[in-house]
Amino acid sequence: MAIVSIESDIKARWSEGHSAHSPGTAEELAIIAIDLLIKELGTENAQAFISQVLSRYAVPAVEA
Repeated sequence: MAIVSIESDIKARWSEGHSAHSPGTAEELAIIAIDLLIKELGTENAQAFISQVLSRYAVPAVEA
């Protein structure tokens, strides 16, 4: 597993407000992205989108 370092400034605006973030790790970037997806799509649609993306990386089930 690789260690990823991120250098980024993210500024987001929406009708109810705005935010600015400077993630330093992939985990921090994912949290920011998920938060913005929920603001944009709503919780259920964001979950569906994330599930669709993660399904590309699914590990095949092992039959006993």
